Amino acid sequence: MPAGFIMLVLFLLSVGLDLVSAAKLGVVQTEGGPVQGVNRGMGLFRSVDIFKGIPFADVPGKWEKPKPHPGWSGVLQADKYQPRCLQVTLLQTKTQGSEDCLYLNIFVPQGLSLSTDLPVMVYLFGGAFLLGASNDVAILGDSLYDGKEMADRGGVIVVSVNYRVGTLGFLSSGDSRLPGNYGLWDQHAALSWVRRNIAAFGGNPDNITIFGQSAGAASVSYQMLSPYNKGMFRRAITQCGVALSPWALQKDPMSVTKKIARKVGCWRSNEDLMLECLKMTDPVGLTMAGKIDILQILGGVVMDLLELAPVIDGDFIPEHPSKLFHNAAQFDYLAGINSMDGHIFAGVDVPSINQKNSNTTVAQVKRFLAGLTKEKGKSAVESAYSVYSSQWGSNPDPAMVKKTVADIETDFLFLVPTQIALDLHANHSGDARTYSYLFNMKTRIPGFPRWVEAEHAEDLQYLFGKPFSTPLVYFPRHRDLAGYMIAYWTNFAQTGDPSEGSSRVPVVWPAYTKNHRPYMAINHQMGKTSVSYDLRSNFVSYWRDQYSALPPAKSHVTR
Repeated sequence: MPAGFIMLVLFLLSVGLDLVSAAKLGVVQTEGGPVQGVNRGMGLFRSVDIFKGIPFADVPGKWEKPKPHPGWSGVLQADKYQPRCLQVTLLQTKTQGSEDCLYLNIFVPQGLSLSTDLPVMVYLFGGAFLLGASNDVAILGDSLYDGKEMADRGGVIVVSVNYRVGTLGFLSSGDSRLPGNYGLWDQHAALSWVRRNIAAFGGNPDNITIFGQSAGAASVSYQMLSPYNKGMFRRAITQCGVALSPWALQKDPMSVTKKIARKVGCWRSNEDLMLECLKMTDPVGLTMAGKIDILQILGGVVMDLLELAPVIDGDFIPEHPSKLFHNAAQFDYLAGINSMDGHIFAGVDVPSINQKNSNTTVAQVKRFLAGLTKEKGKSAVESAYSVYSSQWGSNPDPAMVKKTVADIETDFLFLVPTQIALDLHANHSGDARTYSYLFNMKTRIPGFPRWVEAEHAEDLQYLFGKPFSTPLVYFPRHRDLAGYMIAYWTNFAQTGDPSEGSSRVPVVWPAYTKNHRPYMAINHQMGKTSVSYDLRSNFVSYWRDQYSALPPAKSHVTR
């Protein structure tokens, strides 16, 4: 065959390949003006259009609701992440971020032709309502919440959003003077922007799923319950947190506001003057004043340190979250926790559980229970202890006692509130569906005892496809798990059923109903035995029924 002919064939082939792989959005027109992102190849004839740092609202005023963005002239180059909202650093020695922070990021999968009418998944980050960002750092590679792998493998548009956290996001006087919930309003503004603009990116504005982890999951829960979101989105996923979690609602916001005021020199006996002083105080100083006070934990538990949180404001959250599930009846709902969500917190509350050469004593367990249950007093300690120690026998294995401490913290902070939320949703929903899961993959964190399974936030690396994007630090079993999670989550976003959609799944996930409570155990070995029923139901019924019926302790001020 003549060389010239071969060269011609190769040329035509290269042109053809370029033509068939060329689907990309280019410049997209939004309500604020045109934006241009970057296109990243993901494989043969597959790519993802990435838009970073699109403003969804104007720079917010201090303790004001977000306002519409005024727009821009020219094409906005959406090719880099914008600053996180002003917050303390992880070590809490200084602040980082900016007040100009209300931006979102969009990941759009493309094939041979331009994508249209795709399901949309909007992610809300976690971080105790105190820190975090839409582009939180990963140890290796891209941002932890980089949406490329989920978008490409699941055929969905992924959107990640910033919202205000800490003092500027959640300080409240408990009344109309400083209502609070500014971070929730930011999330709502982002959802509104997505609904109005996502069609231009190839998304279906009538098929939006919101999902989040930890404080982001509690935020998703609040967005479901707020009367402001009727028809705004279609489905929701909460991972390791709900509005009913004891750390997700501040019942005495003014006490926190007074504490902040003292730290920044604004303490006044006249509350109006105190609030005026706070409004004139430097935002960086206010943010530092909201950092966690580690000394507070003496005699208490980690949960006591998490003081800045959403409040019942009579507006966005009109009453206690447990009374608002009629608003959530319209949304398909998928919820679950990690099997050891409470372990890292329990390791702070009872350090001996992670120490090889020391046992955890009955006195330590009871002291820990007293810290968790102080709103109920001494009777709660004895009743909870009897429930959790009933399996120990007369000579308990030290590892079993330690694991029980982790189980108590997991149940109290995460599992029980999530199960109650699932029940309330299933009881209120008509046509909307409900699904429950337990993520129980063994931890990848070195140095912990052998009984430790899935730590808080360990699900995220799999859901966001890190075993695919950084393969050298994972094994094939981790890629199997990542594939399963992306398939279930994106199928749910597509159809409202995690088993139905364009991605194959290893086992059918049955729906959760009033009378039928299956849950899916999610790990790398999934099959028929992955479906079980009535997750830790005896512990759920203890906290929901017996514990809640106990009278409050006389001296306790509720959180």
